[in-house]
Amino acid sequence: MESIVEALLGLVLGAILMYWLYGMFTKKKRRELTEHQSTVILDRIKSVCKLVSVEGDFAEIYRYENIKDGFMSILSSKKKALVVINAKAQIGYDLKKLRMTADNERKRIVLTEFPEPEILSIEPDIQFYDVKNGLFNSFSPDDLTKLNQNAKEHIREKIPESGLIDTAKKEALQAVLLIENIVETIGWKLDYTALEISNREKQFLENK
Repeated sequence: MESIVEALLGLVLGAILMYWLYGMFTKKKRRELTEHQSTVILDRIKSVCKLVSVEGDFAEIYRYENIKDGFMSILSSKKKALVVINAKAQIGYDLKKLRMTADNERKRIVLTEFPEPEILSIEPDIQFYDVKNGLFNSFSPDDLTKLNQNAKEHIREKIPESGLIDTAKKEALQAVLLIENIVETIGWKLDYTALEISNREKQFLENK
């Protein structure tokens, strides 16, 4: 009789031990899966890197002149050209500057800081007209490289007054929605309550 009781007790204890071990194993697996999911979603958002929200086309004309002194500064030689710049500027967000944390227990990505819009790229197309070389001062490949750099800077200076930055700021909501869609692909939620969003935008997000 005692042997039967001992056997039953052993079975019960063994079952309890197996259940405990199984619970610990599955809990560890769930935690590892959740942590893996959070890493995947954060990496996926960062892999987008730069998000272009607005583009602007620019057409500028300016005169380039360069005077070079020679022969003990007695003589001078001038080269000049009419430079036409057609450029495309892209304004958007560098998503690597996002500040995000993963709340693994609630399966949330908490967005605490969103970057300001910035100039992502400027692609100038430069054409030269009325090119005139001086006697000992002519255009060289280095001059063309420098003119290309000057053209980019010229367009960069024009961007603030063009209104593209302000337009990009208004498109920030679309960027947040894009991130939210990426997060929801694995069944998580995006928490952006820490961001300063207008009441109108909040209402749009709530009704989305």
